[in-house]
Amino acid sequence: MRPSRHFILLVLVLAALTILIGLFRPDGSFVAAVLWGGLIVVALADLAVTPSARNFDIAADLDETGYVGKTAPLSLHLTARKGELPRRFDLRLTQDHGIGTQDDTITTAPTPLSTETTVTVPLMLLERGEASLRRLSMCFASRFGLFDMLPRWPLSLSISIIPDVSPVFSGEIQTSMLPLLDGLKDMNLRGEGSEFHQLRDFQQGMDPRSIDWKRSARTHSLVARETRAERNHQIIFGLDCGHLMGERIGKLAKLDHAINATLSLTWAAGLGGDNVGFYSFASRPQTFLPPYPGRRAFGQIQKHSATLLQEASETNHTLGLSQLNSHLSRRSLIVIFSDFVDSVTAELLVENLAVMTRQHLVLYVALQDPKLAEIAHPADISMASVADAISARQLLVERRQVLDRLRRLGVLCLDTVPEKLTAGLVSRYIDIKSQELI
Repeated sequence: MRPSRHFILLVLVLAALTILIGLFRPDGSFVAAVLWGGLIVVALADLAVTPSARNFDIAADLDETGYVGKTAPLSLHLTARKGELPRRFDLRLTQDHGIGTQDDTITTAPTPLSTETTVTVPLMLLERGEASLRRLSMCFASRFGLFDMLPRWPLSLSISIIPDVSPVFSGEIQTSMLPLLDGLKDMNLRGEGSEFHQLRDFQQGMDPRSIDWKRSARTHSLVARETRAERNHQIIFGLDCGHLMGERIGKLAKLDHAINATLSLTWAAGLGGDNVGFYSFASRPQTFLPPYPGRRAFGQIQKHSATLLQEASETNHTLGLSQLNSHLSRRSLIVIFSDFVDSVTAELLVENLAVMTRQHLVLYVALQDPKLAEIAHPADISMASVADAISARQLLVERRQVLDRLRRLGVLCLDTVPEKLTAGLVSRYIDIKSQELI
């Protein structure tokens, strides 16, 4: 409870009247006492008729898990034991830093004369891990408006914030893989592969080079060999957890965008029949998960990446990528999620990726920051904006130079915005499978 603005204004007005009475009527102490006594009586009456915190019951409900970068609905059901709810009140939550709200204060105006209401608060899930809601605070005006009532209730609600795998469970990934899938049950990747699949009658429009002449001579009819892309390839995801990956693009950090895309491609690789492994590194090598079939690998990577933390130190690409190369004895598709600022900081990254391309197929994935492009093309012309634009354009030029150098060295590159990362990565995987580049 605290005095409201109306109460403070009344006190100031009475204080001014008391001073005026003392100046112009020396015998007016009785009048001043009556005025102050009346204010006290009204204040006590206001507290008496205003419901206390014990008059309200709070029931809160929150999902156990949620996807990072998405919102989770918090349902608050308020009930008045006696009388009606306040006509207007404000709610405020006390939560961990992994959870955010659109507004610090949630203003609610229930139906007049209602005894209960339900308020739904969308919570923004900002960081992976466990996050808790600790307290709910309420503020409403007393019956006469002289006080602000401030009841509080402890909350023991927690939510596990996990990487966003909604494209997997929504069927988006499976839909993207349908052009290469021969039915939902067989799951055979068909294409211009080297693995024999079946024989079939040659039909007009088929490639004449696919004709099996020996079988055709035996059956006295043209028979074609149908091949499919090889399965059981090895795919390794390498995630840079250094300080550059902590930069936020939109609602999420680059590391979170990389984790979400990794899980989506892991599921796609499971549909494609490949084995998937996982590796993380920063200033020093971290965890290496050996390759397993897609479904099993998806569960392991999802569990491990939920607790993966971004470091404040600079990434050691030489140590991290050398350690990854030592774990691999078979030619693999290595997908590296990392970042750089300019050509100088990217020098060690380029050298180590060039070494890995001698044995493996490397796909380097970088995320574009749309804000950098906006700075490079300012809307207003001023000395500060021009200076920022020159610096931004220089960074963009050096970024293109580094990516061009990687392509000349045989490294596949994917440089895209976060909104197109998952779709672009799955599309690139489909192209690699179709062309049998691994």
